Amino acid sequence: MNPKVDRYLSNAKQWQAEMQHLRAIVLACGLTEELKWGKPCYAFENKNIVVIQGFKAYCALLFLKGYLLSDANGILVKTGENTRVGRQIRFTDVREITQMAPVLKAHIYEAIEVEKSGVKETVKRKAEPAPEEFRQKLNKTPALKTAFNALTPGRQRAYIMYFSAAKLSKTRESRVEKCLPRILRGKGLND
Repeated sequence: MNPKVDRYLSNAKQWQAEMQHLRAIVLACGLTEELKWGKPCYAFENKNIVVIQGFKAYCALLFLKGYLLSDANGILVKTGENTRVGRQIRFTDVREITQMAPVLKAHIYEAIEVEKSGVKETVKRKAEPAPEEFRQKLNKTPALKTAFNALTPGRQRAYIMYFSAAKLSKTRESRVEKCLPRILRGKGLND
């Protein structure tokens, strides 16, 4: 048990009992515990397997390669509409977790086997088309193009999705201008 996770859980304002219960189940599966991304994270041979998360309406066990797991019970949920790989199992009380403990352990052991097998993500990532306002800025500013291309694909995609979400050209231009310094510093939208 990691003291950083002890502190995290003791300071949790919501879902404390549920997260403690999830922690016990995960640790019983032989995973090592760290605090990563500000959340309790559990790994097998330094490969991240699951993360315990707390939200307003529920707490969750996030399987980082959850899309590769069988889901006979239909309990694995995508975390968002643009999620490709991760899947959650969501809870609102300790009773649910207690009842599902055998299923949770089975999913954890399956996730460990997926990691042991070395299977890589094979999700097809379609390139998001950059909005015209951003393409023009990239063409006019070589340093921006270089900095943007140096970002990870996920960071590039986040920017493009953010720019594209605006309905008006004026708003897209404003978003591009606002983000230029971050891109030039090599930072992602949410870094």
